[in-house]
Amino acid sequence: MLRFFPQKNKYIQEEGEFEFSQEGPVPKHIAVIMDGNGRWAQNRRLPRVAGHKEGMETVKKITKHASKLGVKVLTLYAFSTENWKRPTEEVDFLMQLPVDFFDAFVPELVKENVRIHVMGYKEFLPAHTQDAVARAIEQTKDNTGMVLNFALNYGSRAEIVSAVKEVYQEVLETGGDGDMIDEAMISKHLMTGFLPEELRDPELLIRTSGEERISNFLLWQIAYSELFFTDALWPDFNEELLEISIASFQNRDRRFGGLKNKEENK
Repeated sequence: MLRFFPQKNKYIQEEGEFEFSQEGPVPKHIAVIMDGNGRWAQNRRLPRVAGHKEGMETVKKITKHASKLGVKVLTLYAFSTENWKRPTEEVDFLMQLPVDFFDAFVPELVKENVRIHVMGYKEFLPAHTQDAVARAIEQTKDNTGMVLNFALNYGSRAEIVSAVKEVYQEVLETGGDGDMIDEAMISKHLMTGFLPEELRDPELLIRTSGEERISNFLLWQIAYSELFFTDALWPDFNEELLEISIASFQNRDRRFGGLKNKEENK
């Protein structure tokens, strides 16, 4: 857990300082639960929407730095299927935010060779939000660098249900049976199925704001992801903290259910 120490005015990894290595492995796919915008604003006696606006500035910084570090896919949890329960004023602001964000940031993304993708139930978004999303995807479709993948009106349980229905339909149409269903088939029908198979599952999941839960995000895809929780509120998350989270990843022993070496099998 990364915690804030006011006396030092810095975030410190409690288990020990991790030093990011340029030569070390960088996760090919990083997913982020961007939490804490509202608290950031409330701490400054500002309306919650001010935190969301500042959070978009953080998205810009982290996108550029992740691309620079060699990350292939950055998936950001922008709006969940449960977020519609929030006050109407806040939801309306969040639906306008992609319009303002993409209009201002897409030219920079084109320059950075970053490609936009948006996954989620986009058909339920307001028309102006859908239009902004479609424009951003179209304007960056030829970029060949990092994929900036927004989860917008996304919920993992709903995603899995949709995938199961699609798998069932495929089995019916091909005249197959249950034996043709495997993990690869289900993965292909999830919303990350647009990615190459080796990039569909995040290697690292980051959650900001001190909360330590998954909140219905990529439940299938993070089966073997390394998890990194930090007290930093999303608007305070910066390039240094991204490197610290990757440094933590670099110091993990990823076994995928197995053992590290033959000695441990004895």
